[in-house]
Amino acid sequence: MAKSDDLVKYITQQVVTYIDTPREVRRQMRQERRSKRREEPWSSRWFGLLPLSLKLIFGKKRAGTYPWDRDRPD
Repeated sequence: MAKSDDLVKYITQQVVTYIDTPREVRRQMRQERRSKRREEPWSSRWFGLLPLSLKLIFGKKRAGTYPWDRDRPD
């Protein structure tokens, strides 16, 4: 019973805190969370480094991109 009482107490505290904060503050906090989330590309977020590695392997290479390619003409 103690665990459920603690859970109810925690949920009640969270709801009261949410209700007590002004609407503008909640909107600002939500915008900050969304802006932090957008810093990382979605492909990296969902699949890790796999898209980056595939892009590097199969992507179009330009002459002079890598140090060992600079001496070689196209």
